[in-house]
Amino acid sequence: MIKNKTLVCIVGPTAIGKTNIGIELAEHFNTEILSADSRQLYKEMSVGTAKPSQTELNRVKHHFINHISITKDYSVGDFEREAIQLIETLFQKKDFLFLVGGSGLFVNAIINGLDDIPEIEYNIRAKINKEFDEQGITFLQKKLETTDPKAFESIDVKNPRRLIRAIEVFEQTGKSITDFRKRKPKKRNFNIISIGINTEREKLYERINSRVDKMIEEGLLNEVKKLIQFKHYQALKTVGYKELFPFLEETENLEYCIEKIKKNTRNYAKRQITWFKKNENLKWFDNSATYIKKDILDYIIKKSRYNF
Repeated sequence: MIKNKTLVCIVGPTAIGKTNIGIELAEHFNTEILSADSRQLYKEMSVGTAKPSQTELNRVKHHFINHISITKDYSVGDFEREAIQLIETLFQKKDFLFLVGGSGLFVNAIINGLDDIPEIEYNIRAKINKEFDEQGITFLQKKLETTDPKAFESIDVKNPRRLIRAIEVFEQTGKSITDFRKRKPKKRNFNIISIGINTEREKLYERINSRVDKMIEEGLLNEVKKLIQFKHYQALKTVGYKELFPFLEETENLEYCIEKIKKNTRNYAKRQITWFKKNENLKWFDNSATYIKKDILDYIIKKSRYNF
């Protein structure tokens, strides 16, 4: 038992300001941050994933940023295994740690643990990804509805990653992905405080649109151009990257592609909010509030003392 240790999870939609808040809070507690962002993991993807700047990384030590190459397979199961091991190691010298990010599956893997789903064979995964690339999401939706209607009714079939995951599990095991869901979460041997950051939808959308414009100014197009040869990798099927491939292939104009990034990012933010609102233990804070960081700090201190 790691006695009297607390993991603070800072979650919320993209562009809401989690990075800045997480860094300032981690500085206060003289501790470190584990990133729960499924794309900031990759060394080659920086501008389009809104990684912390080098200055920010120098302020607080981060883990799971620039962790692997896009050419390597890395699952949420890999993340759970490595992150839990690291958390237990860091708690030998730290009383608090911060988990910061907006990838719901990564956060859930740490808080509740993953379902015991068998590893998927490479040829099965490659075949399904090829079907998605060549025939699109509608084809996969119809495929899942036919082969596994139970999963079709229970997952977000508009999310390609979840759709592909459900199909590959069925093809690997002959069972629905819903059959592997645990009834009880794993028991972690440390305290967990979950904090959500959000704001009014209109303000969030303004932040998203401004961030996309900033990414373009900072060289997103050049970054995507360098990665176009890897576009068939799962890591590149990501908002901010996939929308620019048509421009580079001269099938769409740049203005259209940028607007599509903004639209898809807004839709992604909505899905993130929906996901995190399922966590009844999550305390929400409005990032437009003047004293948000102080309010969060007071809440962490109060909650951690209560847990102890």
